[in-house]
Amino acid sequence: MQQRHYKTAVMVAHDLAATAAAVVLTFLFRFQGGMLDERLHALPLLLPPFLVFAGLVYGRFRLYRTKWRFASLQDLAGIVRAASVLALALLVTNWVLVSADLYGFYFFGKIAILLYWVLQIFFLGGARLAFRYLKDTRSRQSSARAATVPTLLLGRGADIDVLIRAIEAGSVKKLAPRGILSPRADERGQFMRGVPVLGGFPDLERVVAELASRGEPVRRLVATPSALVPEASPDDLIARARRLGLPLARVASLGEGAQGPELAPLEIEDLLLRPTVPIDRARLEAFLTGRRVVVTGGGGSIGSEICLRAVAFGAAAVLVLDASEPALHGILTHPAILAAEAEVTGVLADIRDRARTHQVIAEFRPDYVLHAAALKQVPYLERDWQEGIKTNVFGSINVAEAAVAASARALVMISTDKAIEPVSQLGVTKRFAEMVAQALDAEQSARPGHPTRLIAVRFGNVLGSAGSVVPVFKAQIARGGPVTVTDPEMVRYFMTVREACDLVLTAASHADGEARTAPDSERAAVYVLKMGQPVRIADLAERMIRLAGFEPGTEIEIAFTGARPGERLNEILFAREEPRVALAGIDGVMAARPIFADRARLDAWVAELRAAVAADDRAAAEAVFEAAVPHFRERHARPVERAAPAAA
Repeated sequence: MQQRHYKTAVMVAHDLAATAAAVVLTFLFRFQGGMLDERLHALPLLLPPFLVFAGLVYGRFRLYRTKWRFASLQDLAGIVRAASVLALALLVTNWVLVSADLYGFYFFGKIAILLYWVLQIFFLGGARLAFRYLKDTRSRQSSARAATVPTLLLGRGADIDVLIRAIEAGSVKKLAPRGILSPRADERGQFMRGVPVLGGFPDLERVVAELASRGEPVRRLVATPSALVPEASPDDLIARARRLGLPLARVASLGEGAQGPELAPLEIEDLLLRPTVPIDRARLEAFLTGRRVVVTGGGGSIGSEICLRAVAFGAAAVLVLDASEPALHGILTHPAILAAEAEVTGVLADIRDRARTHQVIAEFRPDYVLHAAALKQVPYLERDWQEGIKTNVFGSINVAEAAVAASARALVMISTDKAIEPVSQLGVTKRFAEMVAQALDAEQSARPGHPTRLIAVRFGNVLGSAGSVVPVFKAQIARGGPVTVTDPEMVRYFMTVREACDLVLTAASHADGEARTAPDSERAAVYVLKMGQPVRIADLAERMIRLAGFEPGTEIEIAFTGARPGERLNEILFAREEPRVALAGIDGVMAARPIFADRARLDAWVAELRAAVAADDRAAAEAVFEAAVPHFRERHARPVERAAPAAA
């Protein structure tokens, strides 16, 4: 902190010195003889207040918010605006000084003021650009010496530019870019920061052979996000890379929030069967900056990514709450967490323990509680139904009530698309937890001040999460098959881990902002990502087999095993009774108003559930769910249904 203040003081001193130099040189260049002597004589009287005014102007235009190392056109625009304000001030002063009571003539003159404007921009902007040039040159030389892996970069110009800058700055190490392949024909033959665009993706084999013939054999391919969109045919690109025996990495992040570009192995979950839903990152940064966040289940596949996103978008402090010691250790030792400016702490706690949950959350004093802890595997919950109720219902109630007691601004409960017209213990326990949260939210809305908002987000199947079908298929393909699919007509909605986590944060920002002051008729309670059309699981299995380099049906078989207990062929995003709510200014997200029972009835049902669990009486528990959750009885009687999937 002290070093940062010192550097800021040095920048301020430089800019004020540059301002004084611009004024003096303006007089020296513009005037001679007696006219110059007269102005230099008045300089000690005029210059000090002008420098004070200049310092205020520079602060107003935020010239010290960016390090000179990263000076950009945006910073130059700020300098031009600041210099224009100062020149305008001189013009006004010029008219004041022309008064007969003062000098009686134009002290500066229009030409001198124009000259000052040019000099001021040159001194302020030139120093910054020169400093950046020297730093960039040194970084390029250093990265060139450290670069050991000849690499081809894949993607469009804007993405490639960010990646090459990161390589030059040293945040992405050991890559030596030898060329670029772009899906855009108009970029071919150009240079991007000194690296040539050698062709498109279909030219991969030719480009690799040409570079090898020149003594620069390519050893790695790096794909930016624009190389993995469906229009770029990423399946074909992966197949070509595998035939050449070249490892293909992806850019996992292009510098979002506090994170720089990161490389990761390319996985099937990076190749959604639809375009990724864009998220308003500026909104999330404004929402999370300086906030305190609790993430329950923060060591899991979803919870850990939520922690990383919260840190990246500027949260001041993050508390990771998890009952699993290995999972908690895994997220707390993640490189991005260790390097974060945010205060990230962890605590071992089980959300089933009401007293412990209340204590931990109360001591942390969170702004937001993001509730990701849950049991999610359908077959296990069908068998061990008591555990699902203990965690997904009782545990969620503990977290919700703790968030309210701690006066958190909002709680976001992660639910599932299986919660609508549920046929499984997972779906019905999640739907019941949603209803409790909505009842608490209705109670809070009647309170004065800034009460806690409680909402839910419904996920589809999250590609790459611990509960996803993708890891199962990967393991089966690695063993040579067969790949098991329950039913040829089984369809599911899919989303990436990052989409899921950004949905949680976007929903929280809306609930704590626009939806807080909305009338009850427009108050959103449930949020869902627009996931496009559902995907046939059989099609996903075939695609994964092909991406692994095999032919489905001949080299690796697909076996259909029949739907398991608690499964249905299609998923539904909203209940028939849930009225939809329009979300102005938020693309890619849908919402609905709450449908819930009054608090007294819910408390009675919760008490009956506790008694049923204590007595190990599954029939009694399901009787409660049938009374509380719409359509559970009819769906429960028919666990597998072949209805057409609901449109997103």
